[in-house]
Amino acid sequence: MGYAPTFTSKVQLLWERLQDKVKEPVAQRRLILIVVCIALLLDNMLYMVIVPIIPNFLREMHEPVPSTKIDDSPPVATTTMTVVQLSTTYPNGSYSFFKKGWYNATYEYTPAKPTKLPPPPVTYGNEGGAIGVLFASKAILQLCVNPFTGTLIDRIGYDVPMMIGLVIMFLSTSVFAFGKSYTVLFIARSMQGIGSAFADTSGLAMIADRFTEESERTKALGIALAFISFGCLFAPPLGGILYQFAGKTVPFLVLASVCLIDGILLLTVMKPVRLEMSMLFSDPDRPKGTPIYKLLADPYILVCAGALAMSNVSLAFLEPTISLWMKDSMGADEWEIGFVWLPAFIPHIGGVYLTVKLARTHPQYQWLMASVGLAIEGLFCFFIPFAKAYFVVIFPIMGICFGIALVDTALLPMLGYVVDTRHVSVYGSVYAIADISYSLAYAFGPIVAGSVVHAIGFLWLNVIIMLSNVAYAPVMMTLRKMYKYERFDDEEDVLVNSDSLAHPDYKTYVQNGGPNGKPTPINVEGDDFANHLRIANERPLYSGEIDCYPPTHGSQDVDYGYGSREPQSFYNR
Repeated sequence: MGYAPTFTSKVQLLWERLQDKVKEPVAQRRLILIVVCIALLLDNMLYMVIVPIIPNFLREMHEPVPSTKIDDSPPVATTTMTVVQLSTTYPNGSYSFFKKGWYNATYEYTPAKPTKLPPPPVTYGNEGGAIGVLFASKAILQLCVNPFTGTLIDRIGYDVPMMIGLVIMFLSTSVFAFGKSYTVLFIARSMQGIGSAFADTSGLAMIADRFTEESERTKALGIALAFISFGCLFAPPLGGILYQFAGKTVPFLVLASVCLIDGILLLTVMKPVRLEMSMLFSDPDRPKGTPIYKLLADPYILVCAGALAMSNVSLAFLEPTISLWMKDSMGADEWEIGFVWLPAFIPHIGGVYLTVKLARTHPQYQWLMASVGLAIEGLFCFFIPFAKAYFVVIFPIMGICFGIALVDTALLPMLGYVVDTRHVSVYGSVYAIADISYSLAYAFGPIVAGSVVHAIGFLWLNVIIMLSNVAYAPVMMTLRKMYKYERFDDEEDVLVNSDSLAHPDYKTYVQNGGPNGKPTPINVEGDDFANHLRIANERPLYSGEIDCYPPTHGSQDVDYGYGSREPQSFYNR
């Protein structure tokens, strides 16, 4: 009995330490990044785990049971009494006689051996069309909901929409686990689209809001993309193995459990942020976010959104068709169909790392990285139909994922940069546009892919993907001057060191919440609060830090008021 109070006190002490850690800005941003990455991981695992499961599950569910029921009763002798008239006519025709009588005739039969009747031939194209509609239902709902989620996030913040998304994803995963009809699976897939619209948009916007410096934002978004990649590429082999050896229910229950854990972690981490957001969004003087229709009118954002959509066309077309193609053309098992996606995680991570490094040293060439990525995707798609064994399919998929990594890692931070330099630094709507781009590809891709395969075959499907990606690559040249915008003379000196009275119309605000949780103009005279330009000037270019506030120089932290024990620190109120 004496151990119970001791255990309770230790748990309480650990909880208090966790709460104190969450209030620290550096630790809080890292925890937020972890929560967002897990949410993105879950969403993409749930999307891709069905690739080796659902097509074969539906085929087995609708495959007719061969009929073998034949009457095997013992033979029965049948006697038939027949009147037969016999006549004989002599050659001279003198006379004839007739004889009538009964004759017994016995007929016996031997029953046929039970024979298995073959099932009707599988119509690959119609099957692909039904599966394509199922795959696309998620993206169609996500496409319809995304414009509203972006506006909602700009108004109420990020944590509530993300929690809504996690709850809906949990329910969707549970329905997937126990659904046994096409209609139920279709409803579950559509529910996932609604949850993804909330979780994905709020997650990307949260990262952009917490990591304000361009290089650090690129790195943080690169980490998020790595989790997206891991979810997309690890889920098919996991789903295929668990489906083959444990059944359909197990993989979805595993994902539902992780979703529940992430929701609990989100509630813990976002407690101080909710307090900040409640004060920030209640301020009538808070800068308003740019409406989504105005962002779509920006040519830079429009080109980036088109490139993000084109980069996902390859996977959107292949996911609902490659499973049945491998099964019909090379007799691949479920685990083999899933395994072809797993090795592609390595080149995807390599593409993310390479793009982050190049973006830090050569940010003006991010458009070129995206253009090269599109071309690589198209070329490797062309090689897939010529594979004759499942392990050969691995290599083109690796090339496709490397190209996707180049495009996404280069363009997602670029969207945040465009908003920072040409609009208001509120990120819900711009990352809703990014999610809309993904949804466009996955909404129409699976439906079109099934029809194309049925009409002209799997080879020509990949030829179309190649031509579309290669044709869009030169469009990226329109972004080459985006980082060469005209700046004010000595802009950083004006904001940081000059007298504010000399430039009364040119001000910057701390959007993430200053003291008292309100958007605060930079106080250049009192130097009470830091801004991203000052920190960018004082931080070494290759510091390798992932956090924006506070910067570190060696082991010494530069104190700008964040996380201190003084009353002005927001997080220690």
